[in-house]
Amino acid sequence: MTVFRSALDPASAQFAANREAMLDALAALDAEHAKALAGGGERAVARHRTRGKLLPRERIELLLDPDSPFLELSPLAAWGSDFAVGASVVTGVGVIEDVECVLVANDPTVRGGASNPWTLKKTLRAMQIARENRLPLINLVESGGADLPTQKDIFIPGGQIFRDLTRLSAAGIPTIALVFGNSTAGGAYVPGMSDHVVMVDGGAKVFLGGPPLVRMATGEIADEEELGGAAMHGRVSGLADHVALDEVDALRIGRRIVARLDWRKRGPVPGASVALRYDEEELLGIVGTDLSRPFDPREVLARVVDDSDFDEVKRRYGPSLVTAWARIHGHPVGVLANAQGVLFSQEAQKAAQFIALANQSDTPLVFLHNTTGYMVGREYEQGGIIKHGAMMINAVANSRVPHLSVLLGASYGAGHYGMCGRAFDPRFLFAWPSAKSAVMGPAQLAGVLSIVARAAAEARGTAFDEEGDAALRAAVEAQIEAESLPQFLSGRVYDDGVIDPRDTRTVLGLCLSAIANREVEGVGAGRGDAGFGVFRM
Repeated sequence: MTVFRSALDPASAQFAANREAMLDALAALDAEHAKALAGGGERAVARHRTRGKLLPRERIELLLDPDSPFLELSPLAAWGSDFAVGASVVTGVGVIEDVECVLVANDPTVRGGASNPWTLKKTLRAMQIARENRLPLINLVESGGADLPTQKDIFIPGGQIFRDLTRLSAAGIPTIALVFGNSTAGGAYVPGMSDHVVMVDGGAKVFLGGPPLVRMATGEIADEEELGGAAMHGRVSGLADHVALDEVDALRIGRRIVARLDWRKRGPVPGASVALRYDEEELLGIVGTDLSRPFDPREVLARVVDDSDFDEVKRRYGPSLVTAWARIHGHPVGVLANAQGVLFSQEAQKAAQFIALANQSDTPLVFLHNTTGYMVGREYEQGGIIKHGAMMINAVANSRVPHLSVLLGASYGAGHYGMCGRAFDPRFLFAWPSAKSAVMGPAQLAGVLSIVARAAAEARGTAFDEEGDAALRAAVEAQIEAESLPQFLSGRVYDDGVIDPRDTRTVLGLCLSAIANREVEGVGAGRGDAGFGVFRM
């Protein structure tokens, strides 16, 4: 046992300032989350209730096992856009009959549940999580279809939803559709391509063409019940496997379907979860607003991993990166955590070797980001920083064990890639409110543009506009700062959510449990894979 001895001083002025700034950021985050919870607003919610219908989160709550956790995904999707925060859909991972499932629930209080471009992106991300982690997918359907004014951004890529539904089924991953209201036009293929379909009598409407379209196209006069009611689909078309009396009955049937799946996890069984020796509350005071000031990620680990116990590898080599073995809620993990911001050649080689070791032992990896990127300059370029950085990125890209990423502070440049950013397909990626991510820091980016403009003026032999340059630099810095914020990035579904630092251990535990539904196997882990041995870097 190598329990970490914390040097964090909760009584210090720096800790107090960090904590206050984090609480302010969390309050602002809660205000944005409240917008998603509000759906389409009080009037739309009241109108929905007068129809005797449940709200999407109420449907989810009744579907899940009592008092079980629900890990909501991408709650800030569409933030900063012209669409409602949350993108008119609720997605997440929850437990039904002791089975972890991915849930996708339309919010009909937001423009009738119509799908906009961010709805599509958020839904596809949820389906990716179901596919990669072998989790049954449950769609809680009530949507008016595509948001027609933005059809150019939805129609062509939207076909991926139907393709992925069939591929999930082909992979042996169950798909279930609980239809509470409209599921029309292209949306009719959601129940049409699901393995199990439940429709609410008198509520569900599933058809390719409604009465007006049918009359225009064929001259036939038919009502909605004849074209797509639950009773018709239960008795005539056979599309409905179950016809529910009401919404609560539909949710009950959905639970019974999951219970009958006889679902079994294929991953390793975790050991016992051991409580922390340090208070998670103290995570609020570790990261400050000035991300140029490094912090010790071991202080974070001590408040996240079981028993605050972790074993470091190569502690004296490449000290800007901490690599360690630990457990989170009984699940073994390898951790890569930035310690001093910049990644040098030693850190890159250290990371590549550690990733190879994790693949040999089938151990999932957790990346904790706080990096400004790889070091630049004559000495480092000549020392091979490009090839060493490429070595680390190559190892991340081709590693087969599951990856989890959490952005704690800075995540800039190629360092974001080397630490398994979104483009490198971590199974889950979350951010703290203190996180920032961009091609480089705002001041650095504005400075580069200024230097280039000054050099161009000199080459032309013209005077350089100092006042214009200062104004441009200020504008660029403000733009990049705004585009680096976690709300901005989460709004574009570049992460799976911005989380309270105090929830980090719980969130990672839920993710690791979900991951264990699929086999955890690394490259060349003694199963006949091509693979390589572990290179000494």
